[in-house]
Amino acid sequence: MTRASLEKQPHEVASMFDDVAANYDLTNDVISLGQARRWRKEVARAVDARPAQKILDLAAGTATSSQPFARAGAYVVPCDFSIGMLRVGKRRHPWMPFTAGDGTKLPFKDETFDAVTISFGLRNIQDTDQALRELYRVTKPGGRVVICEFSQPAWAPFRRVYTEYLMRALPPVARTVCSNPDAYVYLAESIRAWPDQAGLAGLLKKAGWSQVAWRDLTGGVVALHRGVRV
Repeated sequence: MTRASLEKQPHEVASMFDDVAANYDLTNDVISLGQARRWRKEVARAVDARPAQKILDLAAGTATSSQPFARAGAYVVPCDFSIGMLRVGKRRHPWMPFTAGDGTKLPFKDETFDAVTISFGLRNIQDTDQALRELYRVTKPGGRVVICEFSQPAWAPFRRVYTEYLMRALPPVARTVCSNPDAYVYLAESIRAWPDQAGLAGLLKKAGWSQVAWRDLTGGVVALHRGVRV
């Protein structure tokens, strides 16, 4: 799958991530020009994991994103629908409870987690509305959601430069470090097709989340959305 739309076939997306699992974290660092690590730190601050809390890290991939929560003393469940990603993650972090799961039908009971989070994975789930409802379902009352996702730069000149980078520079850069650069063509196109900051906030409210807010990172290249289950 090299062309993107919001009509995604789960098995195709999972297969794509299986193909890039081995070098996924390295590739992300390279194509984000080093910003990926900063974004992960901002997610960790927003989640604010505490000892003994239960945290769901959806679309966790190899669980690089899960490590700050574990270091804070929380019980973290890295969940992903790419078996290839989970296998790589399990080799690196054998003590973590990796779980295979589809974001539209999570394999967890109602009101299980104190916080749920997903970074750069929501736009790859076939049904965004259903995924947000599922995250709501498995969150305890008073619990929180944190979503880190690519978005739309607010400043028009920067937005044009960013779009050119996505479609022209990203695939060649990915080709130098990734075995399946076509996967990053898909990712670039999926970013262009994704709702802007206000659009995603509206979807969160529609799914039942309250106190929805967001803030831009790196000029709006990425947005950090938050919500609370009342």
